[in-house]
Amino acid sequence: MFAEASLSVWGWGSLGVVLFLISFGPFAIFYLAFYVLCFIGGGFVVLLLFGKTHSEKHLERCEHSSLPSTQTAILKVSEEMKSESKPIKIDRRLTGSNIIDEPLQQVIQFALRDYIQYWYYTLSEDETFLLEIRQTFQNALVEFSTRSKDVDWQPYFTTRLVDDFATHLRVFRKAQEKLNEREDQKQRDASDELIDSFFEAEVEMERSICRDVVCTSRKDEEGYLRDLCEVLLYLLLPSGDFHNKNMRYFLREVLARGVLLPLINQLSDPDYINQFIVWMIYDSSCDYEAFLNILKLTDNVFELEAVKDKVLEELQYLRSLDTAGDDINVIKNQINSLNFVKKICETRIQRLKSGKEVDDLKLAANFAKLCVIPLEHILVHNIALQFFMDYMQLMGGQAILFFWLTVEGYRVTAQQQLEVLQSSQRDGKKQSSQTTKGLLRAAALGVFDQYLSEKASPRVQVDEAAVARLAQKLNTEDPTPEIFDEIQRKVYDLMLKDDRYYPKFKHHPMYVHMLADLDMLKEPSFRGSDDGDGESFNGSPTGSINLSLDDLSSGSMDESVQLHAFISDTGVCNDHGKTYALYTVTVVRKNSDGSQDTWKTYRRYSDFHDFHMRITEQFESLAPILKLPGKKTFNNMDREFLEKRKKDLNAYLQLLLNPEILKACPFLMPFVYDFLENKAYSKGKGDFARKVPPLIPKSNIDPEHCRVSAQLDDNVDDNIPLRVMLLLMDEVFDLKERNQWLRRNIKNLLQQLIKATYGDTINRKIVDHVDNMTSPEQVSDYVKRFRDSYWPNGILAETPPRREKNTCMRTRVAAKTTLLGIMPDELKHIIGADTSRKGILRVFDMFQHQPLNRRLVYVFIEGILETLFPQHKFPELFVKLHSRSPRVLKYSKKIRSLQKR
Repeated sequence: MFAEASLSVWGWGSLGVVLFLISFGPFAIFYLAFYVLCFIGGGFVVLLLFGKTHSEKHLERCEHSSLPSTQTAILKVSEEMKSESKPIKIDRRLTGSNIIDEPLQQVIQFALRDYIQYWYYTLSEDETFLLEIRQTFQNALVEFSTRSKDVDWQPYFTTRLVDDFATHLRVFRKAQEKLNEREDQKQRDASDELIDSFFEAEVEMERSICRDVVCTSRKDEEGYLRDLCEVLLYLLLPSGDFHNKNMRYFLREVLARGVLLPLINQLSDPDYINQFIVWMIYDSSCDYEAFLNILKLTDNVFELEAVKDKVLEELQYLRSLDTAGDDINVIKNQINSLNFVKKICETRIQRLKSGKEVDDLKLAANFAKLCVIPLEHILVHNIALQFFMDYMQLMGGQAILFFWLTVEGYRVTAQQQLEVLQSSQRDGKKQSSQTTKGLLRAAALGVFDQYLSEKASPRVQVDEAAVARLAQKLNTEDPTPEIFDEIQRKVYDLMLKDDRYYPKFKHHPMYVHMLADLDMLKEPSFRGSDDGDGESFNGSPTGSINLSLDDLSSGSMDESVQLHAFISDTGVCNDHGKTYALYTVTVVRKNSDGSQDTWKTYRRYSDFHDFHMRITEQFESLAPILKLPGKKTFNNMDREFLEKRKKDLNAYLQLLLNPEILKACPFLMPFVYDFLENKAYSKGKGDFARKVPPLIPKSNIDPEHCRVSAQLDDNVDDNIPLRVMLLLMDEVFDLKERNQWLRRNIKNLLQQLIKATYGDTINRKIVDHVDNMTSPEQVSDYVKRFRDSYWPNGILAETPPRREKNTCMRTRVAAKTTLLGIMPDELKHIIGADTSRKGILRVFDMFQHQPLNRRLVYVFIEGILETLFPQHKFPELFVKLHSRSPRVLKYSKKIRSLQKR
């Protein structure tokens, strides 16, 4: 039954299909499927439209329902966003000076346009952000300007700045000395080795600071600048702007990476510094001799090749010219000069590449061709005497030399004093001959006791019979200027003929260094000598030795101006319970035009004593000659005692103002004028120092491991800028290596040279110069130059193309030549030509290492910030920032380990 039913279904279904196909055709099935799909799609569309309509009506009913409203804060923010932004008013006043504010506003406008607007407008057209940025910049500038006006910049520019530079130079010199001690030449010439030695020396000097990480690592440098800029923003920005993190971070990055880092990169670039040196002294004429000296002294092959290439280029151009007449002679001379320079470069390059280069002094040490300077000339010339004194000290004969010099000083003083005595007797003036002879006798006995007596240490070993005759004369006869002549001649003959002294000195390397400092390592003018050894000195093509004290002292004082002083009265004063004697000193100055100035000044005995200590410390040759009346503890206010002291002090003044003494000590006159001026006397030493002699040095710290300003000597001069300047020159030319006796003379000569250049008002001139540098007109000029250099004609300047290596090398040569060319001849005569060259070239070499230049720039920045914000703890901050250096940690561990021992 089931099978039959199934068959009937299939049968009737098949029949229906057949009939459908016969009735509607074979394509009817497709029409049916299409109709079904359209029905289903239409149903979905109707359902969607009906649901959307009812959903909107339902949402509308929900809004008007009793549900709670949205929060008021959201609505308030929404309303503020929809409302129009109010315009920000910007006050264009920055510094309070219109001549500064105008160019400064232009700089701000250009900076915003070229560094912010060009990318900001791609994000938004709303200018509110730009106005806020501008207002923030201006607030910072106003705060900076206000603080700058409250700062006294004179101490920084006259003391701190010079001290920072001199200390930097000292560290560089110490690093060079460490490298020179190494035997490996390649290591010694490596720049990396020098930089490492420099920062090692910096740690030893600064102890808790080392800037090596900041100066050698770009990542650490950027981190340091970010920290520094964030501190500055905290100090300069309003509180609201600073606590806006987005604003603070944005400004920090702009200042650190957009302003300070490019500026430091430029200022520390050696090539930029060399160009600046050439530009700064562009008006000085080129010194051809200095140029040749640079070529002969340089050890940089690239410099020589760059100069040689330029010479070949110029030769090719000159040879291509078609000239006739007088021009041909000029061109021939130029070609000959260029060929000479070319030959020097080629010879020097060959020496350096062959590895046969040695020190110039060793090359010059062909003793058969050296100039021979007579001993008598050496003894009267400052530079030559220095080397001979060092040699005599090396040979243990310094006492002989000092005896000869002391006797020379005694002879001059004795002749002066006796001439004054004879002159006063001819004029009918009363002057005690016994007082004069007593002073001379005391001076002569002082010389005898110091060098010839049995208790002398060291004792000058000469003929004992001659010493005995001298002792008898001193005890029985009046002293004369010639009393030491016999022994002095024996001492001179001993230095001249003894093989240990002058004969051997002429064959010692110190003699070659002496000729180099005198600029006399050249062919002499003729042969012949006083002792038949070598060639005799008769001048030099470029420099000569001064042969007399008159030449040394020429120009140091006006001989037509005469100064006389005497004590006209004395009295006893009482001040706040203290009783002391006061002496009236009458001073008469006769000028060259015949006029005469007279004034009175008042001095105590302690003033005389302080003045005496000062000049005898500066001029040791005066110590055995000038004798100040001794002190008296009791009854020192008696009239009779005061009259006696008045006479003794008068004799002291007459001896001091003798023209011959002033001529022998040409730099004594400023001290005398200072003492005799009608003003309160400023003591060079304290009361305790006048009573107790300095038995130990002021500090047990090595001066080489301290800042330069730590060596300021309070006893020399009250002029701080001048003293710091002298310390700088001391560091540049390394005068500390000189023996102390001649170092003081050199220092006095330098001081006299500076005073002669700037006058007695040097401090006022420096102050005026600093005031001029910080005046509104000058600051406005600085801002305009900055604006015009970065935005010429209002358009951002393009980055200059990188200079070729040959151009940079020629700039190095030009900078060195310029520096040597402006060195005054007076400086060469004071400290020596070779010493001057080495000092100038040391300063130049210091600027040829970018990490070291970065260190100097950061030192200056830190000094400015410490001066600008004295109430804030910037020194502690810098210690903390720089203490991250591994060298500081290593040095601290080393110190702790040494302290535990």
